This record gives sequence, C-alpha cells and structure tokens, in this order.
Amino acid sequence: MASAHTATVDRYLEAIYCIAAEGEVVRPGRLAYWLSVSPPTVSNALQRLRRDGWVELETDRSVSLTPSGESTATALVRRHRILERWLTDVLGLDWASADVEAERLASSISEEVIERIDHSMGSPATCPHGNVIPGRVAPYGALVALADLGAGTAAVVRRISEVAEHEAPTLLTTLAAHAIGEGTPLTPVGAGEDGSLTLRVADRTFDLDRAAAASVWVEVV
Repeated sequence: MASAHTATVDRYLEAIYCIAAEGEVVRPGRLAYWLSVSPPTVSNALQRLRRDGWVELETDRSVSLTPSGESTATALVRRHRILERWLTDVLGLDWASADVEAERLASSISEEVIERIDHSMGSPATCPHGNVIPGRVAPYGALVALADLGAGTAAVVRRISEVAEHEAPTLLTTLAAHAIGEGTPLTPVGAGEDGSLTLRVADRTFDLDRAAAASVWVEVV
C-alpha cells in the first residue's frame, strides 16, 4: 500500500506517466531533465518513491509505476487535461498559458469542481493539444509524425507530444503564431534550405524545424 502523496510525489508520478505514454523508457536521467533537477536529487527521490510503494526500479535503471502509482498519476493527468481544456475553450487562454495555469490549479481545486467543469464542457475526449484524457477514447485514427509526412500529403493536426509540450513550450508559441492547433489542416510542400519542413496552411506557407515537426502528430486525410 502506497503512502499519502505530496506535491513532490505528484510531480514525479505525472512525469513518469507522461514520458511512458510517449513510448519512452523512463530513466533517472530523463526525469532529471524533465523536472529540471540534478541526477542525485532524482536518485534520492526515486528511492523514497520505491520505499513508499509508488514506483518500481529495475536492474537496467528503468522506472515504472506500481498499481498505486499508476492510479494516482492517471488521476493527476486527468485533472490537468480537463483544466487545460477549460482554460483554453472557456476562458480563452493560449496553449502555453493554459498549461502553466492548469499546473497551478490542479492541486487546489476539489474533485467536485473538476467534475462540474468536465460536465459543463460535455466531457471532452482530449486536452487542447490532442492528448487523450485518461479513461476516454481518442477521437481520431492512426497518426503519423508531421516530420515523416510526404510532400503533398494533406493531413490534419491531431496531437502535440506531451513531452514536447512540457520541454519545448516555445513550440506551442510557434504553432499558435501560425494559427496551427488541434484540427488544423496542412500540407508539407517541400524543405527549406536548412532542412526544415515547408508547410502550407490555408493560403500561406512557412518553415518548421524538423525536430519540432517530429513532435506534431497528424492524421492523413
């Protein structure tokens, strides 16, 4: 049985959940980068999390959530994504600001209020970045990374990587500046001189760094 969780425990559990959800193996160094703390700090924290029943540490240094850790992390991510959706769709905040504010609000709003907010929006399936709210079904089919999309292939933006959302907030700002969001149709039309991806959105084109494009997931139409 896991012990009561604190704000620090919540940060670690949510980070482990999100990194694993992107198909990555979670390791201490990855967590140190994600949480902006030193490797020794992560190592000490993981030992406490294992002691308290939140995580399992494997011999290859990979980290996974126990059933208690998974349940708590799932609830945390659900709250965060519902709040993000509310902050953008109802209050009109931009992507990046909504992420920051949701982080601040998630621990201070009661579950009853979360449920009412969720119900008032019709129980959306995803956060504003297209990441599925735990317990719900993705409203899209198979996705491909924008960076891997062939020139001339029309697609619709469906999801922004949770990892990129957290580690590269400037990506959200860049996409917003070009009016690209969940549901935006676009088409790659070539490559820039620096190897970037040239995209057509509506009646205009612009270049997007391929590393950034690898974090944008689209559905071919």
